[in-house]
Amino acid sequence: MHVPDGFLDAPTSLATGVVAAAAVAVSLRAARRELDDRTAPMAGLVATFVFAAQMINFPVGAGTSGHLMGGALAAVLVGPWTAVLCLSVVLVVQALLMADGGITAIGTNISLIGIVTVAVGWAVFVLLRKVLPARISIVAPAAAAGALLSVPAAALLFTGLFAIGGNAPVDLGALTATMLGWHTLIGIGEAAVTGLVVASVVAARPDLVHGARPLLTERVLETRAAVAS
Repeated sequence: MHVPDGFLDAPTSLATGVVAAAAVAVSLRAARRELDDRTAPMAGLVATFVFAAQMINFPVGAGTSGHLMGGALAAVLVGPWTAVLCLSVVLVVQALLMADGGITAIGTNISLIGIVTVAVGWAVFVLLRKVLPARISIVAPAAAAGALLSVPAAALLFTGLFAIGGNAPVDLGALTATMLGWHTLIGIGEAAVTGLVVASVVAARPDLVHGARPLLTERVLETRAAVAS
C-alpha cells in the first residue's frame, strides 16, 4: 500500500499532502483528550509495534505479500486522534530513513494508511461496540472487524486517487479489481493480528485500552448499582 514517488501526479500528491497536514494538526490538539500521564507511554509502544510489524510481510498468493497497516489496532488501543499521529510518525520515518514509500508521496501514504484505516477501523469498532452486548469480550472481535474493513477501504481510496492523478498506463477497472481483491485478503491477515494483539492487551490491562474504557465504566456503574440495591 505504500505509494512510491511519481505514481500520482504533483497536484494529487499536493492535495493529499494538505489533507495529511491538516489531519495531523487537528490530531495534535485532539489527542490531548485521549492521553494522560498513565496512558501516554502506550502511544509510543503502539507506534513502535506498528513500525516493526510493517516490516514483516506475509504471503497472500501469486507472489504478492501484505503487511499490517495498524490503523484500527492503534485507534482501539490509544484512540483515533493519537492513532493518526502514531501512524504518521511511522510513515515519515519509513519514507525518510528506509525508502519505504516516496518522500513526495508522504501525504498520500498518511492519507491512505494513517487516516483512512484509522477512521474506518474506529467507525466500525464504535458501531459494533454500540450494537453488541456491553462486555469486554467484544472489544477484540470488534477491533478485528474494523481492521478487516479498513484495508480494502484504503485500497478503494487509492484507486480513486489514481483515477484522478495516476501517472501509470494502467486500466482503472483492472486496477480496482486487483486492489480490492488482494487487499481483502490482506485485510483478513490484518484482522487476525489486530484481534490477537487487542485481546492480549485487554486480558492483561483493559484499563489501558482506549476502546474498552466505556465498557469498563458501564461495568463499574452496574456493580455499584448492584451493591447499592
